Amino acid sequence: MRETKLRIENMHCDACVRRVRQALEKVEGVQVGDVRVGAARVEAPETVPESALVSAVEKAGYPATLEP
Repeated sequence: MRETKLRIENMHCDACVRRVRQALEKVEGVQVGDVRVGAARVEAPETVPESALVSAVEKAGYPATLEP
């Protein structure tokens, strides 16, 4: 498992946090850790590309980038 941190824009409230959490939980094999306004931390198998995590969040309506 690999830990990935995401920076997420345009999140303003608990509903945003819930939407992002639900989007990440739909990615197979991902364990969602901390999700808060502006960021998320997940653990994913090496077989799940980090771009799939970014895409899931973006499909939920929030621009996302990987944290270094």
